[in-house]
Amino acid sequence: MKTLGLIGGMSWESSAEYYRIINQGVRDALGPTHSARIVLWSFDFAEIEALQMAGDWDGLTARMVDAARRLAAAGADALMICTNTMHRCAPAVEAAVAMPLIHIADPTGAAIRAAGYTRIGLLGTRFTMEQDFYRGRLADRHGLDVIVPDEADRATIHRVIYDELVAGRIEPASREAYRGVMQRLAQRGAQAIVLGCTEIMLLVGPDDSPVPLFDTTALHARAGIDRLLG
Repeated sequence: MKTLGLIGGMSWESSAEYYRIINQGVRDALGPTHSARIVLWSFDFAEIEALQMAGDWDGLTARMVDAARRLAAAGADALMICTNTMHRCAPAVEAAVAMPLIHIADPTGAAIRAAGYTRIGLLGTRFTMEQDFYRGRLADRHGLDVIVPDEADRATIHRVIYDELVAGRIEPASREAYRGVMQRLAQRGAQAIVLGCTEIMLLVGPDDSPVPLFDTTALHARAGIDRLLG
């Protein structure tokens, strides 16, 4: 078995899901006493959030590169950034370490294309929804037409993530709000919807959407399992 390096803590609520899914996948594949070889660097998310809100992407990139180097020194064979938003720093991280980075958009895009969909809605932080580092990769590498919610809906999606989900709060009113956003994306032609923030799967599931959902947390974790066992 190889060793997987996880950059987590953004937030730990979703990092815990990564740890659970990866370990369960290894156990299912190898037997009941097996677990995954993982090294984890977990950030204090308050520090990351402050830099995000200040727009200090140079500072964020420096921290991500430092974390990747620490994991490489700890013996990781491959790297995962356990958040969609911080994949904005992925090119610098890839350039800083020799081990491969499993980019969260790639297993997501591959799963969507395998299911036969080409036009998708994207939910995530405002950084993920509005900037090109994520949408562009889905479009350029996977041939997907990506649409995002309108400005008011983007504000709602972003607020719920930062005010509630990263703190472990699951509010029924927010679930209803997300349902409405997904309904409007479907009405605009989205054949499926990407849960492009690793906390969103804590709030909504397949029964909440009129079209299929693609959970980036689960898809990314499964790619990590494949790397561990491959």
